[in-house]
Amino acid sequence: MLTATILNPTLAQTSPSPDTLTIAGRTFQSRLMTGTGKYPDIATMQHSIAASGCEIVTVAVRRVQTKAPGHEGLAEAIDWDKIWMLPNTAGCKTVEEAVRVARLGREMAKLLGQEDNNFVKLEVIPDAKYLLPDPIGTLEAAEQLVKEGFAVLPYINADPLLAKRLEEAGCVTVMPLGSPIGSGQGLKNAANIQIIIEQANIPVVVDAGIGSPSEAAAAMEMGADALLINSAIALAREPAKMAQAMAMATEAGYLAYQAGRIPVKAYASASSPLTGTVV
Repeated sequence: MLTATILNPTLAQTSPSPDTLTIAGRTFQSRLMTGTGKYPDIATMQHSIAASGCEIVTVAVRRVQTKAPGHEGLAEAIDWDKIWMLPNTAGCKTVEEAVRVARLGREMAKLLGQEDNNFVKLEVIPDAKYLLPDPIGTLEAAEQLVKEGFAVLPYINADPLLAKRLEEAGCVTVMPLGSPIGSGQGLKNAANIQIIIEQANIPVVVDAGIGSPSEAAAAMEMGADALLINSAIALAREPAKMAQAMAMATEAGYLAYQAGRIPVKAYASASSPLTGTVV
């Protein structure tokens, strides 16, 4: 459901609302998640989050705690009464680092008033060039964090076997990348993501690589449950407008998936019936 300013109010009033998204027993109206990194300033980030209508925002725990550039005052800049925090373990290269930062993230959420927030976006990324997640380390960290009561949302390459193993380990979603993070390459891993969606019994969130609203819609048309989009919004010429566009594309793609597209045919099929035509 869009909560941002809509370009066509009439369309917004007549369009049906998508079903709600449920993760770890918590319900959300929006199927678009966003982030807080790469924005030119805090004000632009605030306007973009509002325009996206999102209810989940991921926050890099280490960067907030170290007050990295662009993250000073970030925790106070968002209304956490309205936005659900998704702490992430960005910057962690090992299992041990990721588990420790996840614990810090849970404490950070509590300090900001979300006492029952056990969510963590799990990232274990030793690869500095392509930023591809470590599958073995991710599984090991996920198993440990699930034991500690976390609702784990693991960021993974589009590996159907790993996705199933993470589901069996107790993760509440899987988050396959469409293409390398921040690359804007789109859905390079579409075939494997489709398999993950078909096999999953938990929500599938396509994360990383989406660069345009058309790609966002395409991911949702495949049957994804939600999207996490940050770079494509934050690095756009007008981030707030792009955030709104991504929100509309996410909803349109989800509605299209629910509606079901027509079969693809190798030949033409007239739109008008042939019976009753004047000879």
